[in-house]
Amino acid sequence: MTDRAALAALTAEIVACRRCPRLVEWRERVAREKVARFRDETYWGRPVPGFGDPEARILLVGLAPAAHGGNRTGRVFTGDASGDFLWAALHASGLADRPASRRADDGLTLTDTYIAAAVRCAPPANKPTIEERDACAPFLAREIALLTEVRVAVALGAFGWDAALRAFAELGHAERPKPRFGHATEVAVGPYTLLGSYHPSQQNTFTGRLTAPMLEEVLGRACRLVEEIGRTTGAE
Repeated sequence: MTDRAALAALTAEIVACRRCPRLVEWRERVAREKVARFRDETYWGRPVPGFGDPEARILLVGLAPAAHGGNRTGRVFTGDASGDFLWAALHASGLADRPASRRADDGLTLTDTYIAAAVRCAPPANKPTIEERDACAPFLAREIALLTEVRVAVALGAFGWDAALRAFAELGHAERPKPRFGHATEVAVGPYTLLGSYHPSQQNTFTGRLTAPMLEEVLGRACRLVEEIGRTTGAE
């Protein structure tokens, strides 16, 4: 069983993090200056922790919070177009109790699923530096170690793919040569299976590079995998 107290302590540590001066300055400036459509809202303006079912068998790994999405709402993939696309797919796959989420306090719940970002602060132009990536990396490895039921990870984009592989390596499960990212790519890494999906960014969804059926198929594969693992474990 997941140590929920330890997971809550890690969440608090993530939220309090100020390791990266450029990201701290950017996230806080965005929270002060806002944009016109959200001018009456109070922005979160801090690192965004993971969210979901502590007993999840499926972990989703994204890139980073959006400046006016997670950096505003305080919950990953909440309040922006990428989140709208993702929640709809999670709901269609039976992993979320509703198809949309605009606020962190809207009561949305995930089943068997936990979502985290490789970088916890909103980066300028959605591009963290290598140093910022590396400063944040231990959080994901520690999260995975605490989420003891996780068996399948779904990387949303190449950045999330690389972050998941680095986290697995930190936990003693390195793959050489490094598996290459691709949509619907599947690779076994120690006790985990890593699946790839294009990121649900507007750049991908508006151009049709990623469609709802494509994302739902990857999520469906994740669901089938954990069920297969569960049957095998039960048989043993």
